[in-house]
Amino acid sequence: MKDPIIKFDKVTKRFGKVTVLDELDFEVGQGEKVTIIGPSGSGKSTVLRILMTLEKINGGVVYVGGDPLWHERRSGNKLVDAREPHLRRMREQMGMVFQQFNLFPHMSVLRNLTEAPRCVLGLSKQDATARAEELLEMVGLNEHADKFPGQLSGGQQQRVGIARALAMRPKIMLFDEPTSALDPELVGEVLNVIRSIGAKHDLTMLMVTHEMHFARQFSDRVCFFDKGKIKEQGTPEEIFTAPKEERTREFLHAVLNPDE
Repeated sequence: MKDPIIKFDKVTKRFGKVTVLDELDFEVGQGEKVTIIGPSGSGKSTVLRILMTLEKINGGVVYVGGDPLWHERRSGNKLVDAREPHLRRMREQMGMVFQQFNLFPHMSVLRNLTEAPRCVLGLSKQDATARAEELLEMVGLNEHADKFPGQLSGGQQQRVGIARALAMRPKIMLFDEPTSALDPELVGEVLNVIRSIGAKHDLTMLMVTHEMHFARQFSDRVCFFDKGKIKEQGTPEEIFTAPKEERTREFLHAVLNPDE
């Protein structure tokens, strides 16, 4: 693996008495495309929400680009809880695409893409618009720039969501079940956009998905999570063709053969 851009070092996350991540050790290399699979409640989406600073950790350290995410270094290299300015600066390195599209319903598609680059990055209206138009062209929606989210299909809204995340020029793209809220016939158009982004951009991409066939085609590495830990990981060929762990085999059989 290349030098890790993401590193979880003995990270624990609890919700009440339930431990969702159990001293998790996990790394993602620069430019690597990693897919996390596993049963519901295994901690998959929690990993992404921690990276976006939406969920605070209870133990361990998360590093992004070599810097601690939830901590700041003080004199003597001591780690203390991070303050909001540090979290905001770290968060800017990442873009996230959620299960629900989370677009601003009262803003046009174009403004959904330009608002954050102008307010957060300080781009001029002209530069933000040029960037937005380029991204809408990339996701095949340039003719819908003046529409509102409610006028688009679910697949189109999710493609806008992807473009909006890319508008911030992140180093890392996080995808949390990006097709789970879509009708089956719309899944392909979103996965094709994600596939295209992966081919054209040297982005680190971390995805949680139940789309096993896509995970097999898209990923450099697949990680199977179970009960807050990585039970098994390897290349798509290793995981999908010859998994070593019985729990991995049980899960894959269940999701790939749902009618049995």
